[in-house]
Amino acid sequence: MSGALALVGSGEYLPEMQDLETRLIKSGLGNGCSNSYVQLATAAGAESQSRLDHWQALGREQANRIGAKPIFLPVFEREHAFNESIIELIDKPALIYFSGGDPSYLVKSLVNTPLLAKIRQSWMLGSAVAGCSAGAMAMGFDVPNFFRPVHDGITGFNFVGKIRTIPHFDKYFGWVPDSAAKFVTRAPANTTVLGIDELTALANGIDSDNWQVYGLGHVHLLKGDPLGKFSAGHRFLGGSLS
Repeated sequence: MSGALALVGSGEYLPEMQDLETRLIKSGLGNGCSNSYVQLATAAGAESQSRLDHWQALGREQANRIGAKPIFLPVFEREHAFNESIIELIDKPALIYFSGGDPSYLVKSLVNTPLLAKIRQSWMLGSAVAGCSAGAMAMGFDVPNFFRPVHDGITGFNFVGKIRTIPHFDKYFGWVPDSAAKFVTRAPANTTVLGIDELTALANGIDSDNWQVYGLGHVHLLKGDPLGKFSAGHRFLGGSLS
């Protein structure tokens, strides 16, 4: 029994995404998990202390609005992911959330560590897991390099298999040259490519075993089946996109 899983384009811990995060926590509670909300700002680990404090405060405020216990894990570099006192804090919480930042830094900090193994184990026991922006990108098998798009990506957490996620999709093509943007959408063979708008999510296991769109924007299926642009409430039947 694995828990719910959400890929979020942007908006972690904001009031606009409170409904989604509440649904994720309720799904974990329904699987017998504790009413706690584990938050990791690892993707921002190379940023300033003020930014890390910002993520902690934002996550705490959202957990308080929802009525869950916030647990902020101080995992900002790879060695922290081997700290047993931190790993022990992951005790089958209702929701584990990876917030935004640098996807490559996030993956390199956590892949093949005891912490990520404990998170995966908790997910398999029913905890919901979500990733926003960099966190969403890390959930797949293949993580593209936005800053050097002509280079190969790196292997991610592989929670969702061969899915490449492009967050902030409604803003993305305004941030990077068309040539670079188009390269990122050309993923390895048999890889599904998703564009997820800001304040929007694609989640599995909340209301059903199918992937479903939540939030204010759209999910764009750029490579896979069916191609198209999908709004809140749309379900991809069959439970798998890859």
